[in-house]
Amino acid sequence: MDARIASLTYHEVKPDQATSGFQRPGARPYTCTPARFAAHLDVIAESPVAPSLVTDVAADRALLLTFDDGGRSALYAADQLERRGWRGHFFVVTGQIGERTFLDRAGVRELRRRGHLVGTHSHTHPDVFRALSPAAMLAEWRVSGEALSDLLGEACRAGAVPGGDSSPAVFAAAARAGLEFLFTSEPSLVPRAVDGCWILGRFAVRVGTSPQRIRALTRFRGWRAAALVRRLKLAAREVAPPLYRWYVQRTTAPTTPSAAIGP
Repeated sequence: MDARIASLTYHEVKPDQATSGFQRPGARPYTCTPARFAAHLDVIAESPVAPSLVTDVAADRALLLTFDDGGRSALYAADQLERRGWRGHFFVVTGQIGERTFLDRAGVRELRRRGHLVGTHSHTHPDVFRALSPAAMLAEWRVSGEALSDLLGEACRAGAVPGGDSSPAVFAAAARAGLEFLFTSEPSLVPRAVDGCWILGRFAVRVGTSPQRIRALTRFRGWRAAALVRRLKLAAREVAPPLYRWYVQRTTAPTTPSAAIGP
């Protein structure tokens, strides 16, 4: 794969966090309002490269849109892509399928029926994925991949690393599980192969990400600066691992669920 690939990752696209996806503080910065999402799609539509699927990449440049977790808002996001003739990548935490704020089995099938790629985001979404043993990593990929294969009637070809906590062991486990494509949270335009599995970087869109930033990224600008910021954050984690674990525990603790969930 010689292409330069610009991949963006979204999570929930809803007016508020309580209606879709994980109900915890760490998820809030990644909730995108419908208005902001529409503004992003408008500038993406002006990009010289239209969004495609990783399985269809054939040119020297490609633009991919991905969505993590499998929250209920995934169908809304898919609707907005389809209005423009685009398809996206939806990575599902299979252990959450059918839970209150997540897609049910019919919703997952619907995404695939409409032409989107559905892949694994692990089975349980461990808080620090790279801290797992190699056997536990492999189990997360295999259990989730097999669940999706049974549900969709086809092999699970792609996945995304939960929490963006990547390592060589994470990549090796994904390859052993049979994944062909694995998306990380490292901002990078250059895919690389590990044991037959293509590792692709992504830029994680946050609540404050401006349309101007999206415009630059989808024109293949600003990726080096984003990678530098990411490396600095990772370095800070390595300096004080106990502090990072405390932060993860604090931001992944569930919040009190709402009494009702809208459509």
